[in-house]
Amino acid sequence: MNKLVEQKIGNIALVVENYDDAIDFYTKKLQFELIEDTDLGGDKRWVQISPPNSTGTNLLLAQASNDEQLKSVGHQAGGRVFLFLQTNDFWRDYEFMQAQGVEFTEEPRVEEYGTVVVFKDLYGTKWDLLQLNQK
Repeated sequence: MNKLVEQKIGNIALVVENYDDAIDFYTKKLQFELIEDTDLGGDKRWVQISPPNSTGTNLLLAQASNDEQLKSVGHQAGGRVFLFLQTNDFWRDYEFMQAQGVEFTEEPRVEEYGTVVVFKDLYGTKWDLLQLNQK
């Protein structure tokens, strides 16, 4: 009897310069929740964050530990949007993030698929804030 394959992407690693600065940005400016912060020794930590009320993939914050990793901070997608933060209320979240000083690279726009705007995190990683149209 074949078992049904069950898989999911549990975490996406995001290389950051500093754990605490990244936690501060994501939890205060984007209202993410700190899921776990476990000291692994040797300046390494297992730090998971997630958008509020999310049941999807968590971000695993990975502090750069050498020059090569440090160079990738903010550039993990080669200058393209790397992560997509989907919301059920675009304008609520956009206005909150604006009030927190989050940097947006454009004005919000309405596309065929929904309302979207590009913003940067504290290291320059590009994100989409996105509310998909109801189907």
